[in-house]
Amino acid sequence: MQILGIVGGIASGKSAVSAELAALGAVVLDADQTAHEVINLPEVKQKLVERWGSAILRESSLGKSGEIDRSAVAKRVFSGQDASRAELQFLEQTLHPTIHQQFEKELGRLAQQGVPAAVIDAPLLLEAGWGSLCKEVIFVDSPRETRLCRAQARGWSEEEFSRREQAQMPIEEKRVQATQILANEGSREALRALVHDFWESFVSGSS
Repeated sequence: MQILGIVGGIASGKSAVSAELAALGAVVLDADQTAHEVINLPEVKQKLVERWGSAILRESSLGKSGEIDRSAVAKRVFSGQDASRAELQFLEQTLHPTIHQQFEKELGRLAQQGVPAAVIDAPLLLEAGWGSLCKEVIFVDSPRETRLCRAQARGWSEEEFSRREQAQMPIEEKRVQATQILANEGSREALRALVHDFWESFVSGSS
């Protein structure tokens, strides 16, 4: 089984590449989705509440629901203030080891099922050290102006876009560490063709 990692700047089209790979037969492991699951595990939630208090728990009609309010956490780790970097580091150190365990477990299960490829779609793939799990690391290349437009379509301000991007590894460093580069500068059809060519060369051709 080929294990593929997807990296790139914010709103570069990583999810689009993952979706095209899934259409060809890959199984996508979404780090954001896994983080959403992991963040409410009792041992993880306890560490977060001990650091930030019950204000990070969701409100319900009966008071605090016990579920982590991810938007409240985001305000602490992406505030743009000097202290937020330390808070983001704490969050990553709390979540990443458990996410890694979940990935390894799922990859083992998929390999036993004979799946041709698994894709790890993770914004912090390289920062978290998950790139070591991957046979190929694909960098999705898209101009900043295009990425900003996509982010604004999601409701992000330019300030929010820049703040979150600055919290990640520099774009050029991601590019250098990748083994493959896919340009996402045109239509979805053009991207689909590039992904298909990659699949034929690095997945189908290696099976």
